[in-house]
Amino acid sequence: MTSEIHGATPPDERLSGRRRIWGALLLGVSLGGFFDGILLHQILQWHHLLSGLEGTGPLGDLRFQVMADGLFHAVHYVLAVLGMVLIFGHPRHAGAGRGRTIAGWAAIGFGGWHCFDALFSHWLLGIHRIRMDSPNPLVWDMIWFVLFGLLPLGLGLWMLRGEDGGDHQGRGRRTALSLAILAMTAAPVAALPAGDMLPKDHVLVVFRPGMDFAQIVAAVDAVEGRMIWTDVGQGVWLISVSPGQGPGTLYRHGAMLVTGTGPAVGCLDWMRPAA
Repeated sequence: MTSEIHGATPPDERLSGRRRIWGALLLGVSLGGFFDGILLHQILQWHHLLSGLEGTGPLGDLRFQVMADGLFHAVHYVLAVLGMVLIFGHPRHAGAGRGRTIAGWAAIGFGGWHCFDALFSHWLLGIHRIRMDSPNPLVWDMIWFVLFGLLPLGLGLWMLRGEDGGDHQGRGRRTALSLAILAMTAAPVAALPAGDMLPKDHVLVVFRPGMDFAQIVAAVDAVEGRMIWTDVGQGVWLISVSPGQGPGTLYRHGAMLVTGTGPAVGCLDWMRPAA
C-alpha cells in the first residue's frame, strides 16, 4: 500500500518542502543584511560593519572599513542567490508551497539576522553599534533589536500557525517570486557606494594605501579637478570634477573607490600591495 493511500507526504515532496523552508529563511537573512547595509551604512551612515575597530591600526583604516562593508554585502548576495536556488531549483515543485509558510520563514530569517547581529556584533564582539555617535548606544541597539529582530520573529511564527486559503501553490509561487525580486532589487542598491546625493560634479574618493600627496594631486589633475575637502587622516577626499571629465578615470590613478561610478569594484584594490 503506498504512502499516498495512507495520506503520508511522499519523500520527494518532503524534501522539496525542506528546500523551500531553507530557501525562504536564507532570503529573509539576505534581506535583513541588505536592509542594514543600505539604511545604516549608506543612507544614515551611522556605522560601518567594523566601526568598533576604528583607531586599532590597519583594521581601523577607512579603506579596510569600506572593503569590509563590500564583503558584507557580497555574502548576503550569495545567500540570496542560494535561497532562490533552493526555492526555484526543483523541476517539479519550483516555488510551490503555502504562501504563509514561505513568508513566515522569510520573516523569521529577517528577524533572526537582526537578533544575531545584536547579540554577536553589538554586545559580544562590539565590532559596531547601531549609532556609533550616540552617548547611549544601548538604547539604539535595543530599539533596533525589538523593531527589526523580535517583532519580525514573532510575526513569522504567527504566520506559520495560520492557514492559507485558495490556491496554495499559486500563493506560494507569488510569495517566493516577490521575495526574490525584492532581494535582487536590494542587492545592486547595496553595491552602490555612499555619496550619490552629492552635487553632480562632486565625488568622494578613497585612494589606494601608500599614495603620497603629490600622487593624489596628480590624480586630481588628471580629471582637471579641484580638491574641496579631506578628512583628518587624508583617507577620503571630496573632489570637484571638471565638466566633460569622467570620474572613473581616477581608478587609473590610484583610486579604489569613487562615488557615482557604479558598483564599487575598486574597493578590491585595497587588497593589492601599494606600488
